[in-house]
Amino acid sequence: MKLTRYALTLIATAVLAGCASNVKLDEPAPVQTAQVKPPVSPQPQPSTKPAETAVPTVDLFAQYTQQVADKRVVYFDFDSDVVKEEYRPLIDLHAKRLNANKKAALNLEGHTDERGGREYNLALGQRRAEAVAKSLTLLGVAANQVEAVSFGKERPAAQGTGEEVWAKNRRVELKDK
Repeated sequence: MKLTRYALTLIATAVLAGCASNVKLDEPAPVQTAQVKPPVSPQPQPSTKPAETAVPTVDLFAQYTQQVADKRVVYFDFDSDVVKEEYRPLIDLHAKRLNANKKAALNLEGHTDERGGREYNLALGQRRAEAVAKSLTLLGVAANQVEAVSFGKERPAAQGTGEEVWAKNRRVELKDK
């Protein structure tokens, strides 16, 4: 038992001796002082920057409105509601205009020639107007900015018969609301 107590005392002494440090806690830490020079302010340089100019605001809506002023009709083939490739730029221009002003809106009025029954032509005119509306919405126009309506054969653009007259009547008119 004495041997164990002696061994424990030796171990405790060794542990405490291993934790010894030569740092003196009673003395203040050394402080070094250094001379700090105030920053040198640079001499003002003559300005080589050009004078600020006001950049004019571009009204894209007005610009596109001017471009589409006389481009407001999409024509269709006989008995078709497929938008022809030649009218894609016109639809694209109207889409840019409507996207530039989210408050602007269009009525898309679908028309047909005089051939066919009244109900059939109303349905065909509606499909034509909806085809143009879908083209516009695919280009980012909000659905609430376009309204598709059909007049069928009730409002012809040209009177008479023959392919030349009928071709003028198969159309969708894009009208501002």
